[in-house]
Amino acid sequence: MKISGFTFLKNADKLYYPFNASILSILDLVDEFVIMLGPCDADDQTEAIILALKSPKIKLFHSAWDLDTYSGGSEYAHQTDLARNKCTGDWLIYLQGDEVIHEEDHDEIRKSCSIHLNNTRVEGFVFDFLHFFGDYDHYFRDHTWYKKEIRIIRNLPDIHSWRDAQSFRWIPHFKGNDYFRIKNTRPLQCISMKARIFHYGWVRPPRLMASKNSTAAIHYKSSIHDSFSDQFDYGRMDRARLFKGTHPTVMSDQIKKLDWKAILRYSGPLAINRPLMKHETWKYRAIRFIEEKLFGGAVLGGFKNYTLIPST
Repeated sequence: MKISGFTFLKNADKLYYPFNASILSILDLVDEFVIMLGPCDADDQTEAIILALKSPKIKLFHSAWDLDTYSGGSEYAHQTDLARNKCTGDWLIYLQGDEVIHEEDHDEIRKSCSIHLNNTRVEGFVFDFLHFFGDYDHYFRDHTWYKKEIRIIRNLPDIHSWRDAQSFRWIPHFKGNDYFRIKNTRPLQCISMKARIFHYGWVRPPRLMASKNSTAAIHYKSSIHDSFSDQFDYGRMDRARLFKGTHPTVMSDQIKKLDWKAILRYSGPLAINRPLMKHETWKYRAIRFIEEKLFGGAVLGGFKNYTLIPST
């Protein structure tokens, strides 16, 4: 059995992605790690940091970005597919630059991939997600933040990244930019794995969080970045869950860099100098209350692009 890791990056160092920890979190687990690196700014050190790892498992490729052809965030999916196409493993582990896997989950990943290697009904594995917000002590896992998502896929040509690369989908006869196509496509048949994705995309210095949001808005061709101030306000931290577990060991250096904790708010308005985020609106606060108090935390509806099948 051969396992490949893969990702895409662009200006990851400049925008405070923990991509170094992301790569290291599965480097011992995989036989190769494919990276598709987009054009980075002159003041970005992403490539130098990757090369400094000096790992023979890392296969680094360079790519161009075309936001006119791949609009609405689909360039992320396109770049994901470019990296996927370079993988040679039986199973492919996908990590975005702000996603990290805990070393405690490696054995579960190896075991599940091995057990189901010849079970062709299984097309992928779904992970539990922890979305950290503001700092490393608070996270979201409710209706507005997807609780599970596909992060391991079988290496098959008809499996493609989908929409803005949050998920994967079976898309036969793929042509051009089919990343939003629904007709004649289907969700993957997946098993829910007892493993976690630690998502740190919303843990950045407030200035860089604002820069990241503006960059993403450009990639989505959205004007929402005009609504953010130069210093992103994380809002009321007391509305997030308190994390009581341990972080992946590879995140220790990144966690030590956190120096904005003193300015995080636990009182006052829901948001300052920005629009309300989805989880802050009355509608979704009410849904979250119902989910937690009446349904034991189970998500009612929400986005789900996979079909869960039994593991036995």
